[in-house]
Amino acid sequence: MKILVLNCGSSSIKYKLFDMENHSVLAQGGIEKIGLKGSFLKLTLPNGQKVMLEGEILEHRIGIEYILGVLLSDKYGCIRSLEEIDAVGHRVVHGGEKFNKSVLITDEVIEMVKECIDLAPLHNPPNLKGINAIAEFMPKTPQVAVFDTAFHQTMPDYAYMYGLPYSLYEKYGIRRYGFHGTSHRYVSRRACEFLNVPYEEQRIITAHIGNGGSVTAIKNGKSIDTSMGMTPVEGLIMGTRSGDVDPGVITYIMDKEHLSSQGVSRLLNKFSGVLGISGVSSDMREIEAAIEQGNERAKLAMRMYNYRIKKYIGSYTAILGGLDILVFTGGVGENQTSTRSEVCKNMEYLGLELDEELNASVRAKEALISKSTSKVKVLVIPTNEELTIAHDTLEIVGWKIK
Repeated sequence: MKILVLNCGSSSIKYKLFDMENHSVLAQGGIEKIGLKGSFLKLTLPNGQKVMLEGEILEHRIGIEYILGVLLSDKYGCIRSLEEIDAVGHRVVHGGEKFNKSVLITDEVIEMVKECIDLAPLHNPPNLKGINAIAEFMPKTPQVAVFDTAFHQTMPDYAYMYGLPYSLYEKYGIRRYGFHGTSHRYVSRRACEFLNVPYEEQRIITAHIGNGGSVTAIKNGKSIDTSMGMTPVEGLIMGTRSGDVDPGVITYIMDKEHLSSQGVSRLLNKFSGVLGISGVSSDMREIEAAIEQGNERAKLAMRMYNYRIKKYIGSYTAILGGLDILVFTGGVGENQTSTRSEVCKNMEYLGLELDEELNASVRAKEALISKSTSKVKVLVIPTNEELTIAHDTLEIVGWKIK
């Protein structure tokens, strides 16, 4: 059974084609700069070789057609007919309160996703474009929507509500939804498989940290709190996003800088975070290089970045009533040993003892990095959202394609 997984962003499309008989990746790649000059498709061949194909890709429909053409091509393809693809799974960013699990895509589901566009105006529209393109090119192929927000729908109301008039929640759905749910779900389950412990009996904190980042508290297999809110701006300091900010500061800046709501949104989303503090970059590799050169603002950005992660882990340990497993994932979580070290420093009072030698040796692979005496198990688990989407798709439509 072959399942194609698509992740359509505002100007990009990522894809993976899985053979679910053995979970092997038959093809993978992505299109960048859709609608912009210099758009291209970059794919990774089975032998690891990377190939870049340039072309004028004006919109998502053309991008999907391009990807399907490459999958069928004699030179880079791996299938002879689109009928070999049994189902397509889509990452959909925002499902609001309408979806608490992955679903088979129907006309009704599409309309409900459209109703969530106000909550994710930059993400849900391209997600829908991908769904519509597959419906056009592969009309008989079942499609499944896997929502970033679904995993967090188990949060209690006292965790997801804001201290605002309740009428705003009733009118506009203003509440905390959380994101990265597919990643948090995958790495928390995988960590328990790695440790051979029952998922439904653990107190877990997962730290998905990279250019975007969020921390989630998981108790007995359910998300009970997460750092991102109604939008992905809340929570941790990120590459270009501010994270938590006093709302009074925002209105103050709007008045002083004469910013519109769109202007302040750009400030918080595109020019803040590590980039805004350091003045160097949003890329942690460049921040580390600047720190080595003695750049004080880069040092400050790194300290703030690590501090905010540690702060959330501490608060979530409190609401969990203790901690059994801490998982690092995402680009920074999987690769930046210094951040893992700083976050775990002085946490012995929780029973958390990091093995610094092990930690320093682990990059982008599954590993236990805590000491054997540590009561809290600390792991690095590379995320695999695409495989989770493929599994959900198979579970939902498997009966249709057998």
